[in-house]
Amino acid sequence: MAGTMPPKVPTKPDRAALLAAAGGRVPDLIQPGLRVLFCGINPGLYSAATKHHFARPGNRFWPALHAGGFTARIVAPWEEGELLELGLGITNLVARATATAAELSPAELVAGRRRLERKVARYRPAWVAVLGVGAYRAGFRRPKAGLGRQPERVGSARLWVLPNPSGLNAHHQPRDLAAAFAELRRASIR
Repeated sequence: MAGTMPPKVPTKPDRAALLAAAGGRVPDLIQPGLRVLFCGINPGLYSAATKHHFARPGNRFWPALHAGGFTARIVAPWEEGELLELGLGITNLVARATATAAELSPAELVAGRRRLERKVARYRPAWVAVLGVGAYRAGFRRPKAGLGRQPERVGSARLWVLPNPSGLNAHHQPRDLAAAFAELRRASIR
């Protein structure tokens, strides 16, 4: 019986590959009619080197997605294509990879919001979940915004802000991330 091959586990990038990934991109994981389009800030060097979202070991996106009830198990970054079957997708506000999001300018985040608006108009997800309140505040020019459901929309999509799941973000512990993701999951199935 013919079937699809399981995704190949990427080789861990060495230092040279990570440095060469600066400015690189990770393809969007997107299709029309998603239930939730998760929007990261921008790819890290590890993600750009492997071409998979949230690929750096220690990134808590995949465990939070599972703990929040979106997936039946922790999906590995190289298995990200499975999310489409669940009505989930991934994009970034800013496409270019950097070592840290602190390397991005406010203007890049605002331009990223406009890019996101065009994607939402084209693919029409029900929800957009921005992963990182600081990036959301800067990109959407909402300096006092908090986590959770937002009063405005991105085009036709309802808008939610989640904590940044990067392992570099110590403000939110795994249980906090699980609760935040679970709250969005419940809202997205109503």
